[in-house]
Amino acid sequence: MTLMVVAFPSAMSAQLKEFSLEDLNFGGTNYHNMIPKNMYLAWWGDQLMELDAEEIMTIDAKSGKKQTIVSIDDINKALGVDESGEAKLIHSLMSAKFPYSEQPLVLVGNSKQRMLYNWQEKKIVWQQDRKGETHSDWNAASRAVAFVKDNQLFVTDTDNKTRKLTTDGSREIVYGQSVHRDEFGIHKGTFWSNDGQKLAFYRMDQSMVTDYPQVNTFTRIAEYEPDKYPMAGMTSHKVTVGVYDLKTDQTVYLKAGDPTDRYFTNIAWSPDSRLIYMIELNRDQTDFQLNTYDAATGEKIATLYKEHHDKYVHPVTPVTFLPWDNTKFILQSEKDGYNHLYLFNTKGEQLKQLTSGQWVVLDIIGFNESKKNVIIKSTESSPLQNNIYSVSISNGKRTLLDNGRGVHAAYSYSPILSASGKMLFDHYSEPSVPRNIDIINTTTAKRREIFSAADPWQGYNVPKYQSGSIKAADGKTDLYYRIVYPVNFDNQKKYPTVVYVYGGPGTRNVEARWHWASRSWETYMAQKGYLLFILDNRGSSDRGRDFEQATFRNLGVEEMKDQMKGVEYLKTLKCVDQERLGVHGWSYGGFMTTSLMTTYPDVFKVGVAGGPVINWEWYEVMYGERYMDTPQANPEGYKNSNLINKAKNLKGKLQIITGMNDPVVVPQHCLQFLNACTEAGTQPDFFVYPGEGHNMMGHKSVHLHERITQYFEDYLK
Repeated sequence: MTLMVVAFPSAMSAQLKEFSLEDLNFGGTNYHNMIPKNMYLAWWGDQLMELDAEEIMTIDAKSGKKQTIVSIDDINKALGVDESGEAKLIHSLMSAKFPYSEQPLVLVGNSKQRMLYNWQEKKIVWQQDRKGETHSDWNAASRAVAFVKDNQLFVTDTDNKTRKLTTDGSREIVYGQSVHRDEFGIHKGTFWSNDGQKLAFYRMDQSMVTDYPQVNTFTRIAEYEPDKYPMAGMTSHKVTVGVYDLKTDQTVYLKAGDPTDRYFTNIAWSPDSRLIYMIELNRDQTDFQLNTYDAATGEKIATLYKEHHDKYVHPVTPVTFLPWDNTKFILQSEKDGYNHLYLFNTKGEQLKQLTSGQWVVLDIIGFNESKKNVIIKSTESSPLQNNIYSVSISNGKRTLLDNGRGVHAAYSYSPILSASGKMLFDHYSEPSVPRNIDIINTTTAKRREIFSAADPWQGYNVPKYQSGSIKAADGKTDLYYRIVYPVNFDNQKKYPTVVYVYGGPGTRNVEARWHWASRSWETYMAQKGYLLFILDNRGSSDRGRDFEQATFRNLGVEEMKDQMKGVEYLKTLKCVDQERLGVHGWSYGGFMTTSLMTTYPDVFKVGVAGGPVINWEWYEVMYGERYMDTPQANPEGYKNSNLINKAKNLKGKLQIITGMNDPVVVPQHCLQFLNACTEAGTQPDFFVYPGEGHNMMGHKSVHLHERITQYFEDYLK
């Protein structure tokens, strides 16, 4: 067991303020004052820009000097009034974009229009209507926008001519939106070609998918508002990919064959906008193919690459072309056990493996074209960190660009790299650093701090946060944990202890960011005298394929073994009261909480399970079958993980909480567990939030976390 850096309170606690959930919870009234301050940045070419609600400033990367170039008053003055005499106001510049590196144009908008404002000429140079748009996708090259309205897909061109691309859209025929339930890295449903003249889009036919009977209780008589929900082993939807040509006003569909029980993912365009690259999986998710299609005819051109794994493959990123060579692209794959980069040519020949090692490439940030390097984010420095590296395409040499500590490129989903790729801005934090921003030269690896947030918790009674590692139940794998000690900690006392758990794939709870990535509710509990323990078991993310696949076909089994190793460690700490152990988690963590309470009923006295999966047969197709196969193919695994069968084991106090209209873990899970408990004579508690989904939104989150807290106060303390 190893210990890592510890963060301590900065002053004597007797003189310090106490937190409330209004301070700590994201739905709280004072939360915005209790998070680290930030700078909102963007690039205009290689010029760094700062965005504020009312103005936009240039920042000199060397001196840090700022100069205002655009104000919201300037733009609103240029806008004037519409036909009705109402002012066409822009209300904030926080989402402004700079789509053209060589032109002084800023893209802004409101609910009615988007526009380009020339800040040198101080005038609006282009406008486009946007009334009623949803799922909008604007292209800088053509200035056309694709959007969904009333279930149909539309395109409005640069001259404000709107074309309706579909007529049969409905809740059953879905166009231009994310498909496959947001799995495989899919987060949208439209994909513009590089020249902006062609639009690839998803069409999802879910007419054959069973309706799940959600109910709206906010009307005088409750109304039926069903969701389409394909459960594991049941009939799933069918997806096809259309391509609309702006010049010909024609649509073709890719001739990918029968879409039944197949997943079409990770769509990318060739640099010349002629071909579409798409990764296609079988329903079992054991095989994927990278295929190319002619965007003009829809004809399949070639299969460039195939990959198989007996358990599952999980592609989540499209291919990425080298900006200086249209004949080469990068494919990301876990085929050597860790997600790494592979260089291919357009013939489908693997030229080289660009990265390797027992660590994970998390993201391609972009390229430094002059140096012919790819800029990545990875866990090479530590499994608890995200760091930025430059990788030479020619020889694979990696150069660390950041300070080597903490979690970097926190906003890599936005363009943090300048147009040339020579500069980037890096938001990062460390266990004792709330938020810093550096400007990094990707050629020289020199960096300069331009922002450092003050500790917003200065003056409050802050607990101690600690991270360390233990061995997994396999006796060899390192698992990382976080401990949050009670405020005013006294090692001679024994404290009630709560294990916070998630444990599922796709999430890493313990990271080398501020306070070791501690959730603010943990601080609230520490203030009330609890010790909190969080462990990332095998099956969680960013540790490689085998680490994640350790739970394959038997969800909950290995995870619980590892969590109990954490409990064994807790029992070595004399400050932990072994008679007062609790557990709490949400979603997959709700499944783990209920599993632990019913598998080890003599260990955990109190649990709170939020939105728990109870029976994986009732979970959705893509996620559920990846990790469990189908109920037909894996009946034993589904039986062993079915918590209905363990309802009779419950001894301690267990509160189950759910959103009444949860579309992710549908309410059937909670309700059937309650029914099993009534039949077995066990006594859980239950609370439901009407109208809420998988997570409580807004101020209801404050109510939720006070309820969770109170349950432990009532029964564990």
